[in-house]
Amino acid sequence: MQRSTLTFILGATLLATAAPVLAQRDSPPTVGPAGAPKSAKTQVLEVGAKVLQGAAPMRGFDIYLVGFHPMKDAPELQMEAHHYCHQRNEDFAQCVLFDGNTADANMNGVEYIISEKAFALLPEAERKFWHPHNGEILSGQLVAPGIPEAAEKSLMKSKMNSYGKTWHTWNTGHEGHTGEALPLGDAKLAWSFNRDGEALPGLEQKRDRKLGTDTAAKRRDRADLRVLAQPQSGVDDLKGKFARPTTPIPGVADVKAAGK
Repeated sequence: MQRSTLTFILGATLLATAAPVLAQRDSPPTVGPAGAPKSAKTQVLEVGAKVLQGAAPMRGFDIYLVGFHPMKDAPELQMEAHHYCHQRNEDFAQCVLFDGNTADANMNGVEYIISEKAFALLPEAERKFWHPHNGEILSGQLVAPGIPEAAEKSLMKSKMNSYGKTWHTWNTGHEGHTGEALPLGDAKLAWSFNRDGEALPGLEQKRDRKLGTDTAAKRRDRADLRVLAQPQSGVDDLKGKFARPTTPIPGVADVKAAGK
């Protein structure tokens, strides 16, 4: 979805519905980077740079999404992920990831999002890095806070059958674990939840309380999107790797299990 398309959807929705737009709620980070406070010199340099330098590459990162990421090699290490995305064209988006949505949030990764059509062009060896999105959408876990519900649903509909490639470069805190003060070690490949029960107990509810979202209600509202769902690669990659029983999400199927 191009930026102009999203703008049109948002504008049309605001005109067509009487529902108020809810203010986005804060979700602050739990850790901060090690280091001394900014000096007066640094602050002056920042002001000068803001006036004299451009920030063209950062323009357009105006699609805000919040979901959850388990690490593929350690699925019980899970985190709430705040995505700020720029839709470059209909088949490709690029996102900067943070551990919150306030001014002091830490940038802790990147995600690239591609369409089903683009995924089909990837070589087989590359596909193991790309997680499927249907489970996140149909479960109600992936949300776009602060925009009208109809606009959010249109956005989610446009992401059905898409895939993401996510690398977390800084462990700023997994659920139940304290984060590190600096980005250390290798980047970690993140995955998606594709079965009910994979998320740690309370993870969704904690996010909903902070942001004022309702995962269960969004799941019910998106039930009609199941007809769009195609079997996806990677759905069963983490099956059986969690410490809890898990069950299928209606409409979510692995391409291998589907025999395609």
